[in-house]
Amino acid sequence: MRRESDQLALDLISELDARLVAADAALAADFPGDRAGRQPIHTVYTSADRFHSALVQNWGEEARQALDANADLFAELVGDAEIVRRVRQKLQVEPIEDLRIDFEDGYGTRSDSVEDEDVARAAAALATSIGSGAMAPLCGIRIKSLEAPTRARSVRTLVGFLTVLTDAGVGAERFVVTLPKVTSVEQVQAMVYLCAQLEASLGVRPLRFEIQIETPQSVLAADGSALVARMVHAAEGRCSGLHYGTYDYSAFCGIAGQYQSLAHPAADHAKAVMQAAAAGTGVRLSDGSTNVLPIGDAAAVRRGWELHLRLVRRSLERGYYQGWDLHPAQLPTRFAANYTFYRDGLADAERRLRDYFERTDSAVMDEPATVRALADYVLRALHCGASSAEEVRANTGLDAGRLAGLAGRAT
Repeated sequence: MRRESDQLALDLISELDARLVAADAALAADFPGDRAGRQPIHTVYTSADRFHSALVQNWGEEARQALDANADLFAELVGDAEIVRRVRQKLQVEPIEDLRIDFEDGYGTRSDSVEDEDVARAAAALATSIGSGAMAPLCGIRIKSLEAPTRARSVRTLVGFLTVLTDAGVGAERFVVTLPKVTSVEQVQAMVYLCAQLEASLGVRPLRFEIQIETPQSVLAADGSALVARMVHAAEGRCSGLHYGTYDYSAFCGIAGQYQSLAHPAADHAKAVMQAAAAGTGVRLSDGSTNVLPIGDAAAVRRGWELHLRLVRRSLERGYYQGWDLHPAQLPTRFAANYTFYRDGLADAERRLRDYFERTDSAVMDEPATVRALADYVLRALHCGASSAEEVRANTGLDAGRLAGLAGRAT
């Protein structure tokens, strides 16, 4: 009887494997899991006409000056001398983690001859910065939309920029293109085609792009479906991120200017749909920006820093580990909010990881899925500078490679 039971199980397993082979393949292709490598905690946007090869260092210096000029206020708002120390160190060694040279809203509409000149100059400056080691770990450009009025200019800018980079011997490994105001799956498919053609013509590999979600129709299609999910899968693995556009999206929703914020309920709805659409695909999420800058008199600096600290922390708690920064004075609070977020929970996360692997009796019985989230949390803390490899190893017995494996992604 046991032999017959075993054979029945084998027969059923074989039959189910055959029935589900297509579904298994589709699941693996559509939801490959988290992408390898480090996710930056922010993207800095700078208009192309203002970009130069020393911009990263200049932003770091301006951020340190803003911090020095308001040191007591910053210490009061952060409330932790160790975090202040880490922020100062970060501003010295890596003030920008991801830089985007902007040819869209931050740049505006200019004549073709002027934009062509800025393309050539900015691309040459980027090549110089990468060659000297002065560039941020990740970089790229934001082109104009592929909608009809700006399509020709968008393609012309991308082709020109990449041509200068390839002529300078710079590859595309660290380079990403931001595609704004995407309103259809067909635009994503067109971007996939454009990337493939540029790879074939210029010899650059691989070309990846981010999709900016700036209109309600990007979230919900006319038939009520989640268009953003179809966009992700239409990218054929080339989409590296979904970036929320705070002010365009708010304006399209008819929200009054004084209430436009990445914390508005309309923003929360859009980002919740984006989060569900991106889950398991390897596409990363980025929140938007705040245009309330910490500059001016002491009251304005306090208002800007308090708001930025609160908004960045809010995004982190909701699983948005990246956002936009628009001014050097926002860098201290970007790093402080991240360091506070991670260090607030780091000791508990490290203890739970250690207990799990040592099979220690604990009041919390973590499951493998929770262990994955704990490992990802500690790994992100390590990547951004909230912790160090030595601290993590001492507290968990794990190194970055092991953490990445547990988190479902490689280093």
